[in-house]
Parts: sequence; structure tokens; C-alpha cells
Amino acid sequence: MLGTDALLSLGASVLLMVCVLVGVAFLTLLERKVLGYVQIRKGPNKVGIWGIPQPFADAIKLFTKEQTYPTVSNYIPYYISPIFSLFLALVVWAVFPLWVGMYNFNLGLLFFLSCTSMGVYTVMMAGWASNSNYALLGGLRAVAQTISYEVSLALILLSFVFLVESYHVLDFSKYQEGIWFVCLALPLAMMWFASCLAETNRTPFDFAEGESELVSGFNVEYSSGGFALIFLAEYASILFMSMLFVILFLGSSIYTFSFYIKLVSLAFMFIWVRGTLPRFRYDKLMFLAWKSYLPAALNYLLFFGGLLVLGV
Repeated sequence: MLGTDALLSLGASVLLMVCVLVGVAFLTLLERKVLGYVQIRKGPNKVGIWGIPQPFADAIKLFTKEQTYPTVSNYIPYYISPIFSLFLALVVWAVFPLWVGMYNFNLGLLFFLSCTSMGVYTVMMAGWASNSNYALLGGLRAVAQTISYEVSLALILLSFVFLVESYHVLDFSKYQEGIWFVCLALPLAMMWFASCLAETNRTPFDFAEGESELVSGFNVEYSSGGFALIFLAEYASILFMSMLFVILFLGSSIYTFSFYIKLVSLAFMFIWVRGTLPRFRYDKLMFLAWKSYLPAALNYLLFFGGLLVLGV
């Protein structure tokens, strides 16, 4: 019986990973199409009907190209870091709140925080092991940025953990049947979204790959398969953050169609922001994290902690 359960869990996990990777493929297509129309031009439209198979053509091209290795690179960390990066981006989906066939995490949100913290090491390894000054600078900037915004992410999350009194992701859906948390704490939702943009190295916080000054940042020495894995990890993280935002703030069961409409809308907002906003200045980014979001998140945390103590 236990063996059957383990096999079912494994099969469900593999199916979920495949679905995530297909979703990532079409998210890249959506991004290229939307950015095309934002900039008054056409997106990919040559491969197949309306360019729909374009992501698969790109994947085949990237993975069949010759892999290059800088002769002065530290080979093993250089090789492993993109694989580990994608592994972390996929394994965090284990907290996806399915009732059956998956892993029932009572501490799902702690698992999410642990996985995002581990993601820092992959960026640092990739930047350092390339043995390039540009890659190292890009990696250091990405690490400083990610660590800074993880603080505000954790504190915002803790505020709602005080309200729900659980780390289980499913409980957030149950508690929002009457009213969404975005209505109770709109500023926290906006701060969470901005922190997600910074956490996933997206515009306007894409300093890790500031093309003009860092020549693509920590992944500058990567090509073909390694670059594709880093790219996949970034977009898998965007989809995951969109999913988590919907569960935490726009509570709905994953068995409803509206859940997926909200998820796609959130992913679209990531793209919309990229097409609209210019890059921040780096000191402004750090100021925003430590001088704006941290005090605001702490105040909300004290407020919700007070409600918990009073038993409201």
C-alpha cells in the first residue's frame, strides 16, 4: 500500500513538473508577444500557426548548440549551478495545494522560504565559477538584492501566518472564502508583488543582468544548455510567485477555473511591468527594501500580532 502511494506521489510530481515546464514555454511566448505589441511590432509569428510552436523551436536550438566552457572557469560549480537552479525552481512546486496525490505539507510556507534562500547560492556559484569580472559583479548584485527582499517577503508572510495560525498553504484558501486578504491588506499585497519582482530579478529590479553595464550579469559566460536552464528556472519562479500570490491574497481553490485566470493575470502583470517601467537605480532599490518595506512590514506584523494576542 505504501509503495503504491509513493508511486502515485512520484507520478503526480512528474506530471506537475511537466505541466510547469510546458507552462514556462508558453509564458516565454506570451512575454515575447506582449512585449512586441507594447513596442508596436509583431512578436514571434513565423514558426507554425501564429508562432505558437516557437518556444519548442527555441528549446531545440538551445539544447543542440555546442556547449562552451571558459578555460579558466571552476568547472564543476560552473556546470552544476544551472542544474541546481532549475531543480530548486521545480522542487518548490511541491507546496502546490493539491488535496490528493502529492505531498501534504503542514509547513509548506517554511519550505518555500527555504527553497528561495537556497536559490541565492546558485546565483553566487554561477557568477563566481565563471571566473569573469562581469559575472562576479552581476552575481554579487543579485545576491545582495535577493537577500534584502527575502527579509520583507518573510515578514509579510508572517503577518498572514499570524492571522491564519498555520503554515499550510491549503488553510489560506479556507480562510478567504468570505473575504480576500488583498481587501484586508492592500499595501502588503502591493509590497509582496514588488518583492516578487525583485526576488525573480525582473524589471524594474533586473540589476543582476543590467545589459548596459554588466553585459548580461552572472550568466554572461553561459551558452546553449546552461543558459536555457537558467532561463527556465527564472520563468518557473515567476509562475510559482504568481501562483503563491493568488493563494495568499486572492484566495480561491485550485480546482476552480478562476484560480488559473488569476494566475495568468498575475504572470501577465510581470510582463506588463517589464514593458512599461525603466530600471531602478541600485541605491534606490536597497533604500526601498530596508527603509520602506522593512518598517512597513514590521508595523503590519505588530498589528496582526496584536490581533492574535487579543484573540480577535
